Amino acid sequence: MTKRTFLLLIVISLAMASSGCGKERPKISLSIWTSAEEQEIMKEMIETFKEKHKQEAQFEITISEEDEKTCRDTVLSDPSGAADIYTFASDQFDDLIRENALLPITDNAEQIIAENGGSNSAAVESSSKEGTLYAYPMVASNGYFMYYNSAYFTEKDVTSFDNILNIAAKNGKKVAMDFTSGWYIYSFFKGAGLDVDMNEDGITNSCNWNDKTSTYTGADVANAMLAIAKHPGFINCTDEDFLKGVKDGTIIAGINGAWNSSAIEKSYKEHYNAAKLPTYTLAGKQVQMHSFAGYKLMGINASAKHPEWAMRLAAWLTNEENQTTRFRKRGEGPSNIKAAASKEVQAAPAIKALGEQSKYSHLQHVAETFWTPTFKFGTIIAGGNRDKIDLQKLLDTMTQDITSKSEK
Repeated sequence: MTKRTFLLLIVISLAMASSGCGKERPKISLSIWTSAEEQEIMKEMIETFKEKHKQEAQFEITISEEDEKTCRDTVLSDPSGAADIYTFASDQFDDLIRENALLPITDNAEQIIAENGGSNSAAVESSSKEGTLYAYPMVASNGYFMYYNSAYFTEKDVTSFDNILNIAAKNGKKVAMDFTSGWYIYSFFKGAGLDVDMNEDGITNSCNWNDKTSTYTGADVANAMLAIAKHPGFINCTDEDFLKGVKDGTIIAGINGAWNSSAIEKSYKEHYNAAKLPTYTLAGKQVQMHSFAGYKLMGINASAKHPEWAMRLAAWLTNEENQTTRFRKRGEGPSNIKAAASKEVQAAPAIKALGEQSKYSHLQHVAETFWTPTFKFGTIIAGGNRDKIDLQKLLDTMTQDITSKSEK
């Protein structure tokens, strides 16, 4: 063998070694849609994933902003153009399944189910259809409870809405709740034993919020809500205004969710605390408020070009380690049972309050026609029913619209 031939063989060998014995790593492009609040934390998780699998593929992973609340509508407007992976609220699950926008999870599905409490857990039920898993449970804290500033309230004080309102008014402060959202005002009606639910057709609701013959009538609930709305210690406001009031000190308690726990803790500091929803006065009696419970899920687009890698990435972004990270950085409650059972998570006031509220919470399951009628009704009640509209008429109109067929 000549010296030239020997050198040539060395060059070829080195080239083969550097390229994995001639096998080039595939280029995998994936896109993700998630909320603005998740952007930074997800970027960190993705970099860790890319490092973990760098010998297997070359990744190009892009993240774009899409709120969990609006994800369904955006996806269904152009399913093939949607991201490979997207996060969404669990109440959108049925619509996405019906339109074949979600890919069944085939990679380690049994492990994902077990890690999130088993097939009978609410987390898995919210992401499954007829025994098949279609999404990854990501966050279990999509519910609501009562935040409060313990400089003003004791644990006993916050068991009663009346007490909370009176203490706030006495101190020239406010208690907040969004009466314009059906998600929140459900708590009054469900507490009264009245219900709303999606029918089997997936596009209409059943609802008896205008009932005149039940133990507590719809009118009883409307009157109770009016009394709260007119109380000097109450303020109706959305998330954004709630946080502003907490920050400037005008709001010392309010019904809201775990996604705002970090911001509220920064404002209330050592007086930050939370509890289950209180009782409220209904037809002269104290009745426990109930709540919707929901989850944030991560789904794989049925049109994903690299479904195997999309599943591996989604499983990584929702595993025990990253759900714990999400809790630490954003205060979101884990659905992963090991993460949720940790001392760190259990010590968090918001997560503890969610646990207490879980006895009075119900998986959100309503069709789209629920939201606009409850917004209209809640807006009128929050304004004190200035036009003095007959409450039964208001209830009948709302219920009729809730149970109507969507025009979509």
